Amino acid sequence: MNTLAGIVITGVGATLVMDLWGLARRPLLGIPAPDYGLVGRWLGHMPAGRFRHPRIAAAAPVRGERLLGWTAHYLIGITFAALLVALVGPDWLQTPSLLPALGVGLVSVLAPFMLMQPGMGAGVAASRTPDPGKARRQSLLTHAVFGLGLYLAASAARLLVAV
Repeated sequence: MNTLAGIVITGVGATLVMDLWGLARRPLLGIPAPDYGLVGRWLGHMPAGRFRHPRIAAAAPVRGERLLGWTAHYLIGITFAALLVALVGPDWLQTPSLLPALGVGLVSVLAPFMLMQPGMGAGVAASRTPDPGKARRQSLLTHAVFGLGLYLAASAARLLVAV
């Protein structure tokens, strides 16, 4: 398996682990899964020069926003897998280790804290949400799960595909 294929498999797999966690949160913690259609709405307004919204749910819907949001979600997961491999080297794909994957997963929370949440009206690090502390903890937990997913997906890819 070449490095690019390893990055794509790892990124998609890690994002899938994160999404499974998102589905499990409702029965376990009473927290609904994220709506990536709203991410698509936010991204869909950008070509018209609209980068910030007071409340993205109240913004005009964008055609294909759900597909756009989910596609962006998985491409972002692949991008963070590429960042991990760029930081630790492509040999990591042959012998994945947990600590660098968790580190990148936790650092990845800066994207929603500093870009997405402010742009979608939730404020920096969810500061404009009803319970910012709870939202921050959930984001950190979800991105730690993504980091675990990076490790698990790379480990599975190594076992399933000749690396």
